[in-house]
This record gives sequence, structure tokens and C-alpha cells, in this order.
Amino acid sequence: MLGHRAERSRTTTMRDVEMFTEMTGDKNPIHYDVELATNSPFGGLIVQGGVTTGLMNAVVAEDLPGPGTVFLETNWRFVKAVRVGETITASVKVEDVRDDKPICKLETIVRNASGEPCIVGTATTYTMPLSPAIG
Repeated sequence: MLGHRAERSRTTTMRDVEMFTEMTGDKNPIHYDVELATNSPFGGLIVQGGVTTGLMNAVVAEDLPGPGTVFLETNWRFVKAVRVGETITASVKVEDVRDDKPICKLETIVRNASGEPCIVGTATTYTMPLSPAIG
């Protein structure tokens, strides 16, 4: 498992911003006010950081390490904003696996379509065994 990698891509949308706002209440104008956002250093509307990191949740829970996995710790630096309409790719690489518990340390990165890093860092995960539902 050391060195294994997984990734997922998604094109962000205004609906992502609206759904995140619905969940969290984050109505920052940089996500909604086109004129303000265009005249900001970002040059346009950006998605909330949670939308961007949310793609990392999907990679970890669905791909690597996979179902049953939860985050124990994350250490992420937001180095470039993600604009509404940008395609991003979240990727993980297994850096360490504990021998005594199903705990992994992952290198994590989210890149835009140009390959520029938007979020960089690490995550520690725990993978619990899942048993099928009795029904």
C-alpha cells in the first residue's frame, strides 16, 4: 500500500457554492458578488475552501484507503483559490501505514486544470472494517 495513489476530478459550479452555503451559512460575497470578485485579487467568483477539500473526502472515503475511512487529522495549506467553473483534481499518496492499527498518513494535493497546486498538505486516516447490513 505504500506509494499507492488515487485521484478524483470535478468541475466546480455555482450550485456547489450554493449547496455549501445552505449547509454552513457561508455567504461571503467573494463567492456571490461577481463585480466584487472580479475586482478582487482572485479575478472572479471562487468556491469555498470546503468545496475544494470536499473532493479530498471523496477520494479518501471511496478510493484510497477506501470505504470505512475517516480523517483523524488534516494539515492543509490553501495556496491558490479555486474559481467557479474550474476543474480540480484531488489526489492522495500513501506515505506511511502503521503496523498495529489501520492508520495511514497520506500526502494530499488538489490541483487545478493547469496543474497548479491549490491545496497541499497531509492527512492521517483510520479505516474501520465495514460489515454488510443484516437484512
